[in-house]
Amino acid sequence: MIKIGVLGVGHLGKIHLKCINQIDGYELVGFFDTNTAQSAEVEQEFGIKGFASVDELIAAVDVVDIVTPTIQHYDCAKSAIESSKHVFIEKPIVTTPKEARSLIDLAKKANVKVQVGHVERFNPAFVAATEALDNPMFIECHRLALFNARGTDVPVVLDLMIHDIDVILSVINSKVKNIHASGVNVVSDTPDIANARIEFENGAVANLTTSRISLKNMRKTRFFQKDAYITVDFLEKVTEIIKMEELDNEPDDPMAMVIDLGPNKKKRRVYFEKPQIDNINAIVEELKSFKNSIINNTLPTVTIEDGYNALNVAHMIMDNISKSKYTA
Repeated sequence: MIKIGVLGVGHLGKIHLKCINQIDGYELVGFFDTNTAQSAEVEQEFGIKGFASVDELIAAVDVVDIVTPTIQHYDCAKSAIESSKHVFIEKPIVTTPKEARSLIDLAKKANVKVQVGHVERFNPAFVAATEALDNPMFIECHRLALFNARGTDVPVVLDLMIHDIDVILSVINSKVKNIHASGVNVVSDTPDIANARIEFENGAVANLTTSRISLKNMRKTRFFQKDAYITVDFLEKVTEIIKMEELDNEPDDPMAMVIDLGPNKKKRRVYFEKPQIDNINAIVEELKSFKNSIINNTLPTVTIEDGYNALNVAHMIMDNISKSKYTA
């Protein structure tokens, strides 16, 4: 059994506690939180030990699950890694790329595994779409959320957009060439709504729009590639795939959708697919995946370098926003 402890038992931390209890192979040893009243409630609700300090919890486990506010990520992860503990750390990995680079160096020196909680990689709708994704050249993302004061400790780019940044970087195998971005501070001291256009060296383009002051929730991404269009609804967990194939002859099916591109061009048939989506808990899956990477000594699905890359692009976007005339 792999002994695991959780640092931070706020809203998301409690979800992690529940998920860990569903995974064979983990022994949930306990948790630490600076809020003593909340700690007492969690001890009673989950029947697990609340440790007196970060260091005491780290000493008692094999894996540290960091679900604290982002500003505390670096110090918690540094302490765990220097104690030769494996680390699962919620997104964003830390607050600055410099801190992330430091953790990469520490993790290599300590020979421990670190996985970053970019949970959308494990969203069953995205998992279902990955087999169809083949060198997408244009990606459009909309991630809109109702206002929640809980996320305003960081800019919307680090709170929400970073999910889509990580997804994009996982499917586009090319370096970022250029970024154009704008954002507006509406209710907080940092941008609450932002748009970014990311251009890659291979010619691919991604357009991202994120808001935490929307009147509705939306998490949709559309991937466009040669002869295919894939849409993923991360919120409703629905994937739709539209493919086109050239026709040498007329289709046997009279109801088939055919596109006529004009003289001297082959007609194309349009196919619609709607994969069956497994009803799985993405947080359970990412924590289970991390456990398996430790047992099998394999790379985590979302590596510490992935976390750094997403954070680095997020900071490039925020730097671009700060220079934009649209910033309030």
